[in-house]
Amino acid sequence: MLRTTAISTAAALMIGTAAFAGGHSKDIVDTAMGAGDFSTLLAAAEAAGLVETLKSEGPFTVFAPTDAAFEALPEGTVESLLMPENKEQLTSILTYHVVPGKVMSGDLSDGMMATTVQGGDITVDLGDGVMVNDATVTTADIETSNGVIHVIDKVIMPKM
Repeated sequence: MLRTTAISTAAALMIGTAAFAGGHSKDIVDTAMGAGDFSTLLAAAEAAGLVETLKSEGPFTVFAPTDAAFEALPEGTVESLLMPENKEQLTSILTYHVVPGKVMSGDLSDGMMATTVQGGDITVDLGDGVMVNDATVTTADIETSNGVIHVIDKVIMPKM
């Protein structure tokens, strides 16, 4: 089973890396933009005023929810968060997806906790694939010029 998991993970990494070809010379924002599955995340980062930060030197580790992850939120949630009066809450949620430094999948250990830019902690579970809180990492180790992106299948929420 461990071998099957390792082979599946390696295959996913190769496929994910191919999808982000050339991403290493681009920053986090440009890499996500080029991938085509992060338009909601990028719109939210723009609304929260975080684009320039994510384009800065870093390094940052971003657990990036896909558009489908945002679509899975209750109806109206994304639209509400994008309203100017909810900028603080949106910023809190987005920065909860970012860890300072460059954390590659090989740096992770089961039960590991990491403090996010938002200030809350996330927990890594390596039991059945790689999970961050209750989100599954679907593609790991997408290197960028200012950090790394790990694609996740859910939007993780900080304790408010």
